[in-house]
Amino acid sequence: MTAVREELELKARVDDPEALRQAIVGAGAALVYRGAMMDRRFDRRGRLEERDEVVRLRVYHPSDRSAEWGVLGWKGPVRRKGEYRAREEWESRVDDPKATLVVLRRLGYKIVLRIDRAVEQYRLGEATLRLEWFPAMDVLLEVEGAPEEIERAIAATGLPRESFLPESLPYFTDAFEKRTGRVARVSRHG
Repeated sequence: MTAVREELELKARVDDPEALRQAIVGAGAALVYRGAMMDRRFDRRGRLEERDEVVRLRVYHPSDRSAEWGVLGWKGPVRRKGEYRAREEWESRVDDPKATLVVLRRLGYKIVLRIDRAVEQYRLGEATLRLEWFPAMDVLLEVEGAPEEIERAIAATGLPRESFLPESLPYFTDAFEKRTGRVARVSRHG
């Protein structure tokens, strides 16, 4: 599976994941994945960060204990497209994420960010909705798709439209820390 696309997304904090799950399933959303999702972001001497680019290996560990797989991706600089966060994105599925990790390391890339979470990913029309549970932070919902599909999915959640923001994960970790006074953790490591 290889895909090139412009990724459009919004994120929201979720106070009641069970109510949200019931709302979207009631609207016709289908569960497409449940399990762990581990992201490893790579860089070489800060060159990607300087250009606001990301190289990421995402590894999926299904809750049904079936075989893991990975997705190797590159993301271009963040920009706004209307109300949405937008990035060019190229991705390819990899059957052997451990070998991919070795290749990246042999090419001189080092892990610069780890993100570990349990996820439930749903499909509603052409939109993707992903509930994300982190080691020590709020539950988040990410919605991706074309603008009209994102808006239809947001309406199905029952959450206020203004709670969906074109922000990245650091925005939500900062908000969590300010609101709770606790340190947010998005990785099991440190």
